[in-house]
Amino acid sequence: MNEILKLLEQRRSIRTYQKEQITDEQLEAILEAGIWAPSAKNQQSPVIVAVQDADTVAELSRLNAQVMGAQTDPFYGAPTVLVVLADPKATNEINGVCDGSLVMGNLMNAAWSLGIGSCWINRAREMFQLPEGKALLARWGLPEDLVGVGNCILGYPAGDVPAPKERREGRILRI
Repeated sequence: MNEILKLLEQRRSIRTYQKEQITDEQLEAILEAGIWAPSAKNQQSPVIVAVQDADTVAELSRLNAQVMGAQTDPFYGAPTVLVVLADPKATNEINGVCDGSLVMGNLMNAAWSLGIGSCWINRAREMFQLPEGKALLARWGLPEDLVGVGNCILGYPAGDVPAPKERREGRILRI
């Protein structure tokens, strides 16, 4: 089996992380893979905000937990969060979110190829609709109308990698 197909089959969502930060070289390689994701009309509009500052990671985690109505850390202690945002004016909001989703996939697959664990954490849309989320966008120098697509948490896995689950039948239809 070719290496890319093997990687796609082996990648798992990781929900337990070591405290050690990933290297700058690893982060750069992952970010580079993200910006090479396909996009509608090649507009390349999704924005990736790489957050490694512990206080800002904690702020993002708190906002995400607030949206979820929980008191736990929805980022599972991951030391890096890549926030993917869509520009609703690029082609339209739906295309922007689709483009951002492709970025998220590239980020997670690139991370796995480097031995870095990742997990897509939802509720980014809701986070950046809150006044606190709008304030973060302003602090980062970004337009307030950007739409949250996802939070890609990154870090070195702690413990065992989850075993693959069987693929459900009936998900492919050939005509």
